[in-house]
Amino acid sequence: MNLHLIRHTSLDILPSICYGQSDVDVSENFENERDALVKKLAHIQFDTVYTSPLQRCAKLAHALNLGKTQVDERLKELHFGDWEMQAWDNIPRDLFDTWANDYANLSPPNGETFSQLHARTKLFIEEVSSHSHGKNIAVVTHGGVIRTILADVLNMPLKGLFRVVVDYASVTQISFNEAVPRIHFVNR
Repeated sequence: MNLHLIRHTSLDILPSICYGQSDVDVSENFENERDALVKKLAHIQFDTVYTSPLQRCAKLAHALNLGKTQVDERLKELHFGDWEMQAWDNIPRDLFDTWANDYANLSPPNGETFSQLHARTKLFIEEVSSHSHGKNIAVVTHGGVIRTILADVLNMPLKGLFRVVVDYASVTQISFNEAVPRIHFVNR
């Protein structure tokens, strides 16, 4: 399976806001970013396309017109619970610091941990790869999902997730056709 992880385009929200699973819409740059992605993906014939149900991904999946799209809840971004749609600066510093020092195992209040996000994305990959050998799969999703998949492939602790930059409207390719998965590129 050749997995093409496509991060959604930029959003219509201030960068200082925690949005996670909030259903934030795309920015006014959507068409330009979509067109750039179309060029990046033009040479690939996709066998299956999956998307997060959040509108920023579903709109992109539809606009890319890569084939019939299947919505999968496991592809949602991390759920930040009570922090959703709050300014990062308004989150009590001590709570944020405690979470930031162990986000793999701690969740924001009423949210989920990165270990939980990792578990659901791992289940998705295992399920899809079980019936997709040699196929090209497109997945329109979020930065957190892409980071957890990369961490899993690299056997990297989740604590290092934010060392990996995943740009808006980028493509990351990983192949699962051999005994060991191979990362072909990130942020193309």
